[in-house]
Amino acid sequence: MTTDDTLPKKPSNVATDGGSETPKLRNDYEGSKPSETWFTELDQAVIQEDRCIQCGSCIAVCPVDTIGTDEDGLPTLTKMCIGCSRCWDFCPRGGLRYERQWKITGGEDNVKGAGDPIDEHSAKVQDNWRENAQDGGVVTAMLIRLLEEGKIDGAVIATESEDEPWKAEPFIATTPKECIENAGSFYNQTMALEHLDYRAIEETFPEMDLDDLDLAVVGTPCVIEGIEALQDFEWDYGSHEEGVRAIEYTIALMCTKNFNYYKFVGEQLEEKRDIPPEDIKKMDILHGKLMVWDHSDEMILEEDIENFHSAALKGCDECADFTGYCADVSVGSVGSSDEYSSVIVRTEAGQEMWELTEPELDHHDLEERSEIGGLQNWDKKAAFDALERPFDPDAPRFFSYSEHAEDYGVDPDPYDPSVKGKPSSSS
Repeated sequence: MTTDDTLPKKPSNVATDGGSETPKLRNDYEGSKPSETWFTELDQAVIQEDRCIQCGSCIAVCPVDTIGTDEDGLPTLTKMCIGCSRCWDFCPRGGLRYERQWKITGGEDNVKGAGDPIDEHSAKVQDNWRENAQDGGVVTAMLIRLLEEGKIDGAVIATESEDEPWKAEPFIATTPKECIENAGSFYNQTMALEHLDYRAIEETFPEMDLDDLDLAVVGTPCVIEGIEALQDFEWDYGSHEEGVRAIEYTIALMCTKNFNYYKFVGEQLEEKRDIPPEDIKKMDILHGKLMVWDHSDEMILEEDIENFHSAALKGCDECADFTGYCADVSVGSVGSSDEYSSVIVRTEAGQEMWELTEPELDHHDLEERSEIGGLQNWDKKAAFDALERPFDPDAPRFFSYSEHAEDYGVDPDPYDPSVKGKPSSSS
């Protein structure tokens, strides 16, 4: 287990138990978890309860590629579940005690305020392409430098759907031009970890030995939590194996809530405020306000973001990770003046990204660290109001479905009673 003064990229956290092929969760497993947990439990406690945050961890962790997505972008079974427990264990709203992951990744001091990072900056890119980027354009600049220096072969980012304006979809950018074309933020999840499967990888890198692949991932804090947990264990991840193992750099986008695309863009903006998505050039959330600009660069909406919370993903209520404790670098707008990004460097890999990008930036010390820590603490308090289970960074990393069922009051035995021992959703 790492300590707060080492901060490596990937914690050395895998130990085998007497030569067994199944890794032992060192100091994180006390034998209380049942031997088999099925997708039925995840469906019952997370998806059917409208608590899914659409990170894609359950899809990426499935060793037999049993889980896909339905027409609503939610996880669903595509073939027989084998009851291996992993989809439940690695779900940040299921069996993954996400606050434990912060501590494993960042050490003892990574559970208070904004954490105890290596360095903090307010920065913006000086190049003229920054016009369409979010805040200071630092995330795009970092990805460009990693590509130019040959540190990565591609970056998993968000791109706009060809069919639905302002709907984010996962995309692997392989050139600086693609990074710049997709600069800016969307406010819906992309099931990013689903996009690490062999189909997306082979389509993007058809002639590459995938064992040599290196990737960066940009995502919300919950996505990065999932990545870091996945990489801690030397398990087979089916079609996602090469993608999971290829991730060398992670960038978290500071986040209090994410939104359901259809409720946010369709209902709140288009139906209630008469703003068609095709008329929007840019959106941003700053100082508690949602701001929308049209293609003439005229601001057409400035309104309290609280007015849009009915469109937020319900599972976001339980998240206490505003800043992205598990990432190599965290980037957002809070704590810096307009047109600057706040940059929190947390690991050696993060420091490498910063040093590569620094010559391209106008930067200075982080302007208002207290603003970030204050919002992080507010976010944590809000999460405590919604979180039904105990919040405990020192507890085992995984907890059982039976424990969850007791805390949340869901069916402790969600099986088809007519088929003994067989989950109803796996038939």
